[in-house]
Amino acid sequence: MKAFEANFDGLVGLTHHYAGLSFGNEASTRNQLQPSNPRLAAKQGLLKMKALADMGYVQGVIPPHERPNLPLLRQLGFSGSDAQVLAKAARQAPQLLSAASSASAMWVANAATVSPSADSADGKVHFTVANLNNKFHRAIEAPETADLLRAIFRDGRHFSVHDALPQVALFGDEGAANHNRFGADYGAPGVQLFVYGRDGQQQGSAPARYPARQTREASAAVARLHQLDDARTLFAQQNPAVIDQGVFHNDVIAVSNQQVFFCHEEAFVDQPQLLQQLAAQVPGFQPVVVPRDRVSVADAVNTYLFNSQLLQHPDGGMRLVLPEESRQHPGVWRYLSELVESGGPIRALQVFDLRESMCNGGGPACLRLRVVLTEAERQAVNPAVLMNDRLFTRLNDWVDRHYRDRLTQADLADPQLLSEGRSALDELTQLLDLGSVYAFQR
Repeated sequence: MKAFEANFDGLVGLTHHYAGLSFGNEASTRNQLQPSNPRLAAKQGLLKMKALADMGYVQGVIPPHERPNLPLLRQLGFSGSDAQVLAKAARQAPQLLSAASSASAMWVANAATVSPSADSADGKVHFTVANLNNKFHRAIEAPETADLLRAIFRDGRHFSVHDALPQVALFGDEGAANHNRFGADYGAPGVQLFVYGRDGQQQGSAPARYPARQTREASAAVARLHQLDDARTLFAQQNPAVIDQGVFHNDVIAVSNQQVFFCHEEAFVDQPQLLQQLAAQVPGFQPVVVPRDRVSVADAVNTYLFNSQLLQHPDGGMRLVLPEESRQHPGVWRYLSELVESGGPIRALQVFDLRESMCNGGGPACLRLRVVLTEAERQAVNPAVLMNDRLFTRLNDWVDRHYRDRLTQADLADPQLLSEGRSALDELTQLLDLGSVYAFQR
């Protein structure tokens, strides 16, 4: 059956700020406590969405979460009116207030793992919400993410949205950022590759400096929930040495689309064996392996070369969607230019300015959730979230009216920010036909 890949990007939230909450993500740590610009961040993301929609790609929007998360702060013992809760948290535990205010749900590559209907035994598109339990500010996202996904993919005849795995270390799950799918035809059964950082049984080597967030047990559980064919499901371990250099997710060191696998030569444990397995199971498999002597792991992390989107190009090759930081690095850009000129599968480079997201450690790939759909499944998606000229104009106007152009950690205690956020999200649910999806609306 004919199918295509759609991208659903996270819309940056009103409390986008730099709190350095993500240990292991070097950009997040490096920019801690710098002032942010939520309005610019949202507009940069919208420009990428609109540009890709204009190129003919199916592009959707996933709305932000409500932040600050007042129920969470109350659960942690802060009491009184909303304003009093915010003031007490800011005074007694500012890092908890930052966590409860994080806009990290914008990086929807971590929202869920997705398997298309061609791969699932029941013929449905399956989503398993990521529990993200390695980081407190992200572990609180799962229930709201499930509600939002069900408001977008709400037709049970076509879609199955599974709740997150148990919130324990054994089942640490970071979503699609550690997942790849291969196959010449989107609509035919493909080969799914789940990438993990650690085995819960402590088998194999482990990073020494930074945590390995994804477990093999979580990946295996997601594969079972999605009713995948064991023969077409592979598991591979991230190289612990690159995790220790800031490769906190697989999508910081590798990206795939159809038969093409663009990765660094140090990305995986037993990488030659993995590439052989993929070559044996994926007809026409085309690995593009970047040598360490052309691009170091450190340069890959700093430029987010691999945290890119690999999209079908009209001539049959691939278009690589990159952050501006990749173009600004002479060595990385020289390598990419030579790659395009070589006549290989990557035919074009598309660069976007995503500085506000990049400063918090999220590039083009972090901002999008890939969903393979048939035409019937696309018709079943909530149409109000699909990008077009009218939605782009309305969302830009919405951002201009509701978002601040400067935010610091101290501003999170402002009760007016909470009020602004709720007013904005209430309007957004109407723009995107989501219903009363937020807790404050119920």
